[in-house]
Amino acid sequence: MAAQIIDGKKIAAQVNEESRKEISMLARDHNFQPGLAVILIGEDPASQVYVNMKDRKCRELGIYSAKHVLAAATPQEEVLELIAQLNHDPKINGILVQSPPPPQIDEEQVVAAVDPAKDVDCFHPQNVGKMFIGRQDGFFPCTPYGVMVLLERSGIDPAGRHAVIVGRSNIVGKPMLALLVQKTAGANATVTCVHSRTRSLPELTRRADILIAAIGKPEFITADMIRENAVVVDVGMNRVEDAGTQRGYRLVGDVKFDEVAEKAAFITPVPGGVGPMTIAMLMHNTIKACKMQHGIKI
Repeated sequence: MAAQIIDGKKIAAQVNEESRKEISMLARDHNFQPGLAVILIGEDPASQVYVNMKDRKCRELGIYSAKHVLAAATPQEEVLELIAQLNHDPKINGILVQSPPPPQIDEEQVVAAVDPAKDVDCFHPQNVGKMFIGRQDGFFPCTPYGVMVLLERSGIDPAGRHAVIVGRSNIVGKPMLALLVQKTAGANATVTCVHSRTRSLPELTRRADILIAAIGKPEFITADMIRENAVVVDVGMNRVEDAGTQRGYRLVGDVKFDEVAEKAAFITPVPGGVGPMTIAMLMHNTIKACKMQHGIKI
């Protein structure tokens, strides 16, 4: 029996509709409009596409959007100066610097320069620390947060189940672990994190009730690496050459979808799974930032 597809587009649409209602409420009751600033340094095509998607979604929902596109050779000082201006701009509630930046930019310094109250991507050490100790007055990173919402709204409770995360990045793997292990509703999982240096990795992935693939390797997870009726969440987004397509490539996840779907109970597709949730949760975080900055109950 084939797995049930977790429809990220459908669930993201629900989250976005809830966000739209909150934005309307803020305008009606408080005369506030949430604002998001995105900084893109350079002309990386994938980053340009992602930034444009964020800008478009802001405008669809009624969030004020400020897009700052800087030349690839922009010096560090100029980027820090722009962040300082946005930190003090009352129209801007959230600031996001698109990653990865060019090599002359110290990303760690840039992240630290963003006001933690406007750090809607949850990269600032202060917000990362709050997340790990379970505080709710910061932000959760958009992709791991989106995974948690996908599980919740698909009726999948991680409590007491063994979740295995494949990948240990600061963007997905580590925060995913932090969110799943929390002593709170929708979490309470037993979590294992495996990665490139893990010995007997397939042996560990086969123990997972919930497997989250975020390793950045096309179709890395195969059917023999999962247990029967596992929940499989594919965070990967990889381009592989395909001369049979008009674009010359196709998008695949970190999971070999067709064969794993025959064995899993639930699975997210690529595209249309986790991806739409990332932007939906960014919009959610921007609204949360606006409310916190104005002392409105969350």
